[in-house]
Amino acid sequence: MKKRALINGITGQDGAYFADFLLKKGYEVHGIKRRSSLFNTQRID
Repeated sequence: MKKRALINGITGQDGAYFADFLLKKGYEVHGIKRRSSLFNTQRID
C-alpha cells in the first residue's frame, strides 16, 4: 500500500520543500493552499 500525505500550505517555501522530500520517498502527495485574498488593496499607497 502506497503511503499518502496531505500538506497544508503546499505552495509556500516549507510546503514545497516537504512535498518534494516526500515524493522522493515514494509518497503520494496532495496539497491544500489558501484561497486568494479578496481584500482590495487598490487604494493603498
